[in-house]
Parts: sequence; C-alpha cells; structure tokens
Amino acid sequence: MAKKKKDKKIGVEGLKKVAILSDLTEKELEYILEISKEIDVPAGNVIMAEGEVGSTMYFFVDGEVKVSKNLTLKIGKKGFGTAEKSMVKLRSEHVSFFGDMAMFQDEPRSATITASADCTLYEITRDSFTEFCNNNPAQGVKVLQRIASTMSGRVRKGNEDILKLTTALSLALSK
Repeated sequence: MAKKKKDKKIGVEGLKKVAILSDLTEKELEYILEISKEIDVPAGNVIMAEGEVGSTMYFFVDGEVKVSKNLTLKIGKKGFGTAEKSMVKLRSEHVSFFGDMAMFQDEPRSATITASADCTLYEITRDSFTEFCNNNPAQGVKVLQRIASTMSGRVRKGNEDILKLTTALSLALSK
C-alpha cells in the first residue's frame, strides 16, 4: 500500500464522508487527519487478512472492497479442506469504516478485506483513536456511539442470517 502526501483540504473533505465522523468540526477532522495515515490501495491488494492480529481501523473514503472468510469444507470422502468464500462487496458510499473491532480487542481479524477497485483509506491506530477520545471526550463519545450502533446492526444481521441458514439446513436434512 502506498502512502500519499496529505493535502489537508482534500483530506478533510474525504473524512466528512465518513458517517461516524459527521459530528466533528473541521478542526477536529484536521486532528483526525494528523493522527491517521492516508493510504491508496490498488485494486487486488489485501488491506487486512483474516487471522492476523490488528490494531488499526480504516475510514473508507473512496472505492470498493470485497470481504471474504475462510470456510472449512468436506472434500470428497476422505477429509476436509478450506476455501475462501466471498461474503459481500462494500462501497465507500454505503460503508464508511471497517476494522473497528481492532479498536476494542487484541484478537485476530475476523475476515479478509481486499480492494476490488482502487481505494482511498485513512488508517488510524488504536492508540491514536484512544488519544482522540481522551482529548475530545464529547466528540469521542459520539463517535463511539456511532461505532457501537453500527456494530450492533452487524450483530443483529448476523443473527438473522444464522437463523435463516439454520432453518434452511434443518429443512434440507429433514428430506
């Protein structure tokens, strides 16, 4: 991934597109710009890999990514193997951040995210994010509430998907 020289005006305009940062003033967005790293990711490059421990979150300013997971599958009669399964494509117009779980846990990444088109991202570390929240408590709470709301929605959708899959499996096995 190539690092770009920061242009404050362009950077602030890009960060304004990030929904969880929408309550921030221009000065606060400039602060986020200073403590994050702007990166361009060419199509086809992996941004984060399932299983690696991460401590960064990405503000998704422009582009499209593919989210995939490794699945264990039965291969023939003799054993099991793994295959990567593409779960969803995300566009910056609809999803403005990812990698957020790394802000709260030292756990392996839950999915691989690959640029399916050229992307512009701002990468922020857990330490820098914590610094922002500590130095701007009112705004930090608003950003954290938006992250929590998004994460809750993702869990809710995951629960619904599991219920649908369990029902489908139950019906298939009963035949």
